[in-house]
Amino acid sequence: MTNPSENTLTPTQKTQLAKLEKRLRGHVGKAIAQYNMIEDGDKVMVCLSGGKDSYALLAILMLLKESAPIHFDIVAVNLDQKQPGFPEHILPNYLDSLGIDYKVVEEDTYAIVKDKIPEGKTTCSLCSRLRRAVLYRTAKELGATKIALGHHRDDMIETLMLNMFYGGKMKAMPAKLVSDNGEHVVIRPLAFCKESELIQYGELKAFPIIPCNLCGSQPNLQRQNIKRMLNDWHEQFPGRIESMFTAMQNVVPSHLCDSELFDFKSIDATSGVINGGDLAFDQESYAATNTANTETTPDNQLNIVEVQ
Repeated sequence: MTNPSENTLTPTQKTQLAKLEKRLRGHVGKAIAQYNMIEDGDKVMVCLSGGKDSYALLAILMLLKESAPIHFDIVAVNLDQKQPGFPEHILPNYLDSLGIDYKVVEEDTYAIVKDKIPEGKTTCSLCSRLRRAVLYRTAKELGATKIALGHHRDDMIETLMLNMFYGGKMKAMPAKLVSDNGEHVVIRPLAFCKESELIQYGELKAFPIIPCNLCGSQPNLQRQNIKRMLNDWHEQFPGRIESMFTAMQNVVPSHLCDSELFDFKSIDATSGVINGGDLAFDQESYAATNTANTETTPDNQLNIVEVQ
């Protein structure tokens, strides 16, 4: 799938794009395989907001569809929420150029949000709930079996930190789950993709980005603070973010404190050593994080794609 703007890239940029696209395909293929996100016969509804992440999600899924040994269909869906100044022509023109099946849903959620939320306050929470309801309804109308969202690795880590700091929960964005209304399977194929790589990909592909500030809402300052903190950590301690995401995939309930996840009450002297025992007072010794595993995906881990 070639974007006309790619013809203006220099040879060096074309090489960068090819390498980056291969890496992103590997990340997405690994996520799909690990969580069984897409199965034979699925109809995947890709929620397209006009931002870099959802554009990248659509582009990579279209590439994987070409090489996958299973059959699945893709339909792109955009919700026109009737914000003032929304450029209605951009997404249809872009999607027409791709020759892909798509649907633009027009729903004036903007008016509802403005009526319910005081001026200057963050509208994102209500806006998200209204948007989800419309997208769930649309998925049902289209007969979609999976709803694909463009959240990436950094979004998931930020959500974990937000819930820890402000919600008192060890909870993040899952790679796959059942929707709020219990009727759909929601997937996040970009779960292993770094935001920095998606930014670079969006620039090289020259996606027609639509800004997310048309509603005039104030940004989520808590999330912005978390993002800034994580970026600082990344600059000072390379590999820390990768280690955090690896930790999200290596949870040890017996060494936390949630009695709903682990039966602490039944432990006695006959239980034996559990997950290494109590090492709390030992001298910590951690091997250096091997971030190489987050960069590439062996072909034998992919069950629907081939990384060329």
